[in-house]
Amino acid sequence: MAPVLETTTPVRPAPTRAPRKRRRLHPQYVYGTGAVIAVLVVWQVVAALRIKPAIVLPGPFDVVLAFQQLFSSARIWPDLATSGKELLYGLVIATLVGLPVGLAIGWYTRLAYALNPLITFLYATPRIALTPLLIIWLGIGDASKIAIVFLMAVFPIVINTASGVQNLDPAVLRVARCFGAGHLQIFRTIALPGSVPFIISGLRLAVGQALIGVFVAELSGATHGVGMLMNTAGQQFQTSVVFAGLFIFAITGVVLTSLLRRVEKRFAAWRPHP
Repeated sequence: MAPVLETTTPVRPAPTRAPRKRRRLHPQYVYGTGAVIAVLVVWQVVAALRIKPAIVLPGPFDVVLAFQQLFSSARIWPDLATSGKELLYGLVIATLVGLPVGLAIGWYTRLAYALNPLITFLYATPRIALTPLLIIWLGIGDASKIAIVFLMAVFPIVINTASGVQNLDPAVLRVARCFGAGHLQIFRTIALPGSVPFIISGLRLAVGQALIGVFVAELSGATHGVGMLMNTAGQQFQTSVVFAGLFIFAITGVVLTSLLRRVEKRFAAWRPHP
């Protein structure tokens, strides 16, 4: 009988896991957070030294206490709902109107010649001064306040969107025409994607202008709203409540701007990065 040879399969070493790389914070967040903390510390030190009385300059802890008192009661929620509705409706209407108008002005030269003087005139006019007229025309309810927010927000969207279309690379347009691309195809595949950064910049500016519009609109005979809350608190020398309302506006602007930056990164991913 032939000897039976035992075959042994080689034992493979267990795969070693590559060490995980530690995620490092972006310097933007590090420096930004450090600057905010430094400002808060300086503010608290100044308030603690009582260089100004607390009724004039409350400290961060006083503002936090005012936040706790506001959100522990039921009076803040109707104000937040009213201001949020005015901001949302005004921004949505401004976007639905501003984007098509801006794209049309940027794409059609003759339309730009016709509308540019009117847009420049209205943009240079202090729209807040139109508040009494809007109240007379639309009443003291929500319609006049939404109209004020709309007027404050629509012009940054129109102007930036038109600039985005007008600043397209002419060489890219010529190449597209040489390859037989039609007018609508060029607009859809080149003009719209190329103007996305300008559109997002216009929306970011519109958010700040809309928040100003909400505050100003609520000073004119409103019954609810964060702006009305700040106005009432200022008349009663509740400075910490005024700061709390100011931070509500500021936090809203920061959140909306951050969301728009994410949208910009998503839709402008095709653009070359340096």
